[in-house]
Amino acid sequence: MQKKTQNKEKNNETHRVAKVIARSGFCSRREAERLIKNGRVKVNEKIITSPALNIKKDSEISIDDQLIRKWERTRLWLYHKPSGLLTTNSDPQGRPTIFDRLPVNLPRLMSVGRLDLNSEGLLLLTNDGDLSRFLELPKTGWSRKYRVRIFGKIEQQQLDKLREGISLKGINYSPMGITLDSQGKTNSWLTVVLKGGKNREIRETFGSFGLRVNRLIRIAYGPLNLGGLGKAEIVELESDTLQKKILKEWSLSRVV
Repeated sequence: MQKKTQNKEKNNETHRVAKVIARSGFCSRREAERLIKNGRVKVNEKIITSPALNIKKDSEISIDDQLIRKWERTRLWLYHKPSGLLTTNSDPQGRPTIFDRLPVNLPRLMSVGRLDLNSEGLLLLTNDGDLSRFLELPKTGWSRKYRVRIFGKIEQQQLDKLREGISLKGINYSPMGITLDSQGKTNSWLTVVLKGGKNREIRETFGSFGLRVNRLIRIAYGPLNLGGLGKAEIVELESDTLQKKILKEWSLSRVV
């Protein structure tokens, strides 16, 4: 009897509509709120305009008259992005994107942050828009680690400036963790660690010294590592690891 009562309570449980949309993997909660305010969301065939509306998880939701997936458990994938692919759902110029190359049996996914066209390495993908947003935020405190190859030699003075943090065109770049791994006649390899990371940060800051980055590989995102994942390979993080490394921290961050 107790189990039936618990199941009934679970079925009657309600959540903010924007949260339900985010957990479906369609978009983040913030984007869902924007769509709702613009009158593009229907719940059980009725247009809604308030993201504060509470609904059941199994309510029928459509966006622009297209049904979205039902609420799913939070999942996270590690993807080895090859160079030459955009981290976006579609490109007006018709260039290939990571979503064009993913296996067709995966649910609708979104990226945690981005890697630019010519960058490669570890990219996190999730079906939960709220989790994606959380992992992107600077306050989460996850560092990003890269292997960087530059054309030419880097001077000690330049390393020191990057380690201290620099300003370019009104943008303040935080101190970097940098290790010079090897320096040859034409190329140098470095390991760079960023806290957060602005768009094209490594390329822009190195470029300010006349140093051209000719290879950029992300090898770690927080506690998650690229490891031996082959190019274009994707693996789902095991549920136990997801719970211990990520979901527990995420839940604590939402406790007020």
